[in-house]
Amino acid sequence: MAEDRWTPPAVMLAVDLVILTLREWRLHVLLVERGVEPFKGALALPGGFLQHAEEDLTAAAHRELAEEAAMNVETLHLEHLGVYGTPGRDPRGRVVSVAYLAIAPGLPEPTAGTDAAGARWQRVDQVLSGDLKLAFDHWQIVWDGVESARAKLERSALATAFCGPTFTISDLQQVYEAVWGISLDPRNFYRKVQKTSGFIVAAGPERKVTTGRPARLFRAGPCKVLNPPMVRPVEPSNAKGPEE
Repeated sequence: MAEDRWTPPAVMLAVDLVILTLREWRLHVLLVERGVEPFKGALALPGGFLQHAEEDLTAAAHRELAEEAAMNVETLHLEHLGVYGTPGRDPRGRVVSVAYLAIAPGLPEPTAGTDAAGARWQRVDQVLSGDLKLAFDHWQIVWDGVESARAKLERSALATAFCGPTFTISDLQQVYEAVWGISLDPRNFYRKVQKTSGFIVAAGPERKVTTGRPARLFRAGPCKVLNPPMVRPVEPSNAKGPEE
């Protein structure tokens, strides 16, 4: 009786990127308009298949970012977000995607590269609300990326990177509100910030404001891990998902 020969399954490997930044104090995600089928004309995350078996995953992610959004941001720190491989997620066959996340201030305006019909920054709240439909399972990947970014603000000093060299407590609060998608009580926020030693430090003269007392200026302190963390208040989510 002949032994059954094992045949490796036909699986394609891809990368997808969740690139987040703040624009006008609102959290935005980078999206591209697909120029080819499937989902031609639909909005999606930048990404694509590996070019060959030897291509490094992170190198493939940077390549796709350049090809689809004309963004050569080699210094952009990409970190692993998750692996997405639900059968049927891609009509072309069994596709497993390794997703990467980057959160950075001051990212440039994208332009469509060779593999996309368009590229733009899109407000995250418009995506997560379900008002804007994305191709494949990219709504879920955006959701996971945003939740990861929100968790980072709780335990790290990431928020200060989105402020200038010096900033007010109000400036810092706007970052938290933009990423968390909620409004914060200024007095409670001030107390929490001041309670974390080394998170921010005083930075010289006060900033004049149109009304009221001048605002104190601060700069990022040496503390990179917040203890206690800046835990976000629990509020009802307005995310409806892609099917609602």
